[in-house]
Amino acid sequence: MTTWREVAEGVYLRAYQPLDVTTCAVAGADGLLLVDTRASPSEAAEIEADIAELGRGPVRWVVNTHAHFDHTFGNQHFGPGSALDLPIYGHHLLPLHLDDHERPRLAAWRADPSNEPPRDWGQVEITPPTDLVAARRSIDLGGRSVDLLPLGRGHTDNDLVVHVPDARVWILGDVVEASGPPMYGSGCFPLDWPATVAGLVEQIDPGDVVIPGHGDPVDREFVVGQLADLATLADRLRALHAAGTTVEEALGTQDGWPFPVEGLRLAVTRAFRQLDEIGCEVPAAGGR
Repeated sequence: MTTWREVAEGVYLRAYQPLDVTTCAVAGADGLLLVDTRASPSEAAEIEADIAELGRGPVRWVVNTHAHFDHTFGNQHFGPGSALDLPIYGHHLLPLHLDDHERPRLAAWRADPSNEPPRDWGQVEITPPTDLVAARRSIDLGGRSVDLLPLGRGHTDNDLVVHVPDARVWILGDVVEASGPPMYGSGCFPLDWPATVAGLVEQIDPGDVVIPGHGDPVDREFVVGQLADLATLADRLRALHAAGTTVEEALGTQDGWPFPVEGLRLAVTRAFRQLDEIGCEVPAAGGR
């Protein structure tokens, strides 16, 4: 049975199945800030019930780390029109991703629920954030400030980092993953991802706690290692494209990939499309 883990003073995480999604709560004198809402209203209601165990006051703020369904489809339980009616913070490009990717995804699952584990898809009302973040922003939780840092393109173009400076904690969403390889999913930018993480690594100090969107907390060294793999993949994609390799030919090669090739179709497809569109103007992997 999963329980809340206090990974630093007043910073809690809890892993939920399916998908091993990490939900975080940050406590201040005025209440709790909740990071990510899971994949449905019933799953979000489970978070609300579980969070009472902490005895640290009510949830007063919600943050989405990015738009993917397993982090945002519970928004309606907390946001506008709900009994809680809380502000939800998200990257300023998150609503566009919801429209372009998550709404069609939800429609497809409603038409054929066998593609995903059973959930109350019919009850989901996609709920965008109410407070859009385009530049670094702070939230006062009462005696504690939490910083929101919108990132450049990587896992998506709407990744938002939550930094708790006094606890030396970084909540990264799926910019970094620990329970499996990084997910190159809808709206990913595999060629830009390394440079984005490289900029983030410069801000993380040794000894800081890093919380990925899936998996146990890690440290700066883990992030540096994953950055190297992200850069290796980006360089390989450039080389394959320059050699005139097709997407299917690339996916047919088994050697030289830092991650399992069966999970890289979108990475190859989107990278090749980006290279076709803008050629050599894409930043070099890892910011090199």
